[in-house]
Amino acid sequence: MAQSQKLARMFKALSVDTRVQIVMLLRGRALCVNVLAARLNVSAAAVSQHLRVLRGADLVIPEKRGYYVHYRLNEETLAKWKHAAGRLLETPTTVRPAACAAAKRSKKKKDE
Repeated sequence: MAQSQKLARMFKALSVDTRVQIVMLLRGRALCVNVLAARLNVSAAAVSQHLRVLRGADLVIPEKRGYYVHYRLNEETLAKWKHAAGRLLETPTTVRPAACAAAKRSKKKKDE
């Protein structure tokens, strides 16, 4: 999978406010669907659907505890995503001049 596709998949998984809130709530602790639903003030079914997307992106890990499933962040995936997002958003160390023909023509007309 190309790097751009990986980044798009990552950002798509985090493109919904509720999913970002779930990630924030799971930082440093595992929580079950009912606790997440109560803290987010949404239904358990809605939380389950968001967790399905986050599981598909390998961002959360389910852990069976008795009758309940608790979810925790996949720290390895989180670290990879942090690195990938950082690389995308970092400022280049060198600035390259515009290379497209339209920019060159525009500059040439300006100089005349």
